Amino acid sequence: MSAPVVEVVIPVYNGARTIKSAIESIRQQTVRDIRIIVVNDGSSDATATILERLAAEDDRLVVVQQTNSGVVDAMNAGIAAGCSPIIARHDADDIAVPDRLAKQLAYLYSHPECVAVSGAVHHMGENGRILGPPWHPPSPDYADPARYPVREPCLLDPVLMMRRAAFELVGGYRQVFLAEDTDLHWRLQEVGRVSNMPDLLGYYRMHTKSLTGSSIISGRISAVNSQRAGISAMRRRAGRPDITFPKPVLRDYQRARSLEGVINVGCRELDASEAERLALAACAKLIELAGYRPYELEREDCVFIRNTMCRGLAGLTGDDRKRCIRMLSGTAARLAVQGRTADMLTLTPVRLFPALAKRLAARTVMPSFVRLSLRRTSDRYIVK
Repeated sequence: MSAPVVEVVIPVYNGARTIKSAIESIRQQTVRDIRIIVVNDGSSDATATILERLAAEDDRLVVVQQTNSGVVDAMNAGIAAGCSPIIARHDADDIAVPDRLAKQLAYLYSHPECVAVSGAVHHMGENGRILGPPWHPPSPDYADPARYPVREPCLLDPVLMMRRAAFELVGGYRQVFLAEDTDLHWRLQEVGRVSNMPDLLGYYRMHTKSLTGSSIISGRISAVNSQRAGISAMRRRAGRPDITFPKPVLRDYQRARSLEGVINVGCRELDASEAERLALAACAKLIELAGYRPYELEREDCVFIRNTMCRGLAGLTGDDRKRCIRMLSGTAARLAVQGRTADMLTLTPVRLFPALAKRLAARTVMPSFVRLSLRRTSDRYIVK
């Protein structure tokens, strides 16, 4: 099999609604010397039929069939099925702009030190409606695994292009459930430069059925594993043995019905200081995720986050402390606006009531029952 200029790998599971348009956006790229490798991850809908028909129309399209095994196995299988020195990612429900591949190839050719590059996207709804202006991810140069929560190397995996040699050198995708992209980006950054182009590369579909946005259960797992990926990066950069991410642990994450339970699973292999870091960082990450995902914190989450933040905030300084306070007070204000006053009070340490009051005032006229609750609760404690 001769190697094309670039191979585009698309994992799909039950994507009959959108897979054709996703593939068409790649077939219509201005770069013609491509191979499109679609991994059908055991779909039970009409995906297989659609792929068979599209493959008959275009000999650049290769379909890899596998039993349902998850996006990590699907991506690794698709990449292993190819041979091009350049690999591009694409999702089964996204749309690439016609010159996406041309722009990214030109960037990699002119920046030999760069091993991976992504760029800007338009967010769009399930019906294809554009949601606001293009989003430009921040520079991965600002990534820092020691922050709370970790400051990730923000590459958009659905529009990622990378060098095969770098991908194979770092060991491919790992079973870092709902944070496998972040984990890969940390490791790619350790073998070369990773970058974001200012150019618009595609349209990223936002929908409630996405893996990370489907439920608070997924949110907890994503929050914990994104922070474990950061701890993993800290270990490697300190020359320490890396933590592992065995696939069977997913069942333990799914059985843990609380944030505390998911963190306890995530603490396996960690030492005491890392476990303490994970608890505080995962709490901060979950309240960040809940701010823009279609789920909300549950009462038990509020209790655990409050207790963890009360212990951990004293040890934070500078931007980390300010950021955690801002996110915590913002989440509490959102709960109050939703009428969940009891959860708001459960979540918020008393010392943060002034910050909460400011956030509430900025959002709306503070309801009288909320003002009364804040005053009465403050009167019961000595704020230190």
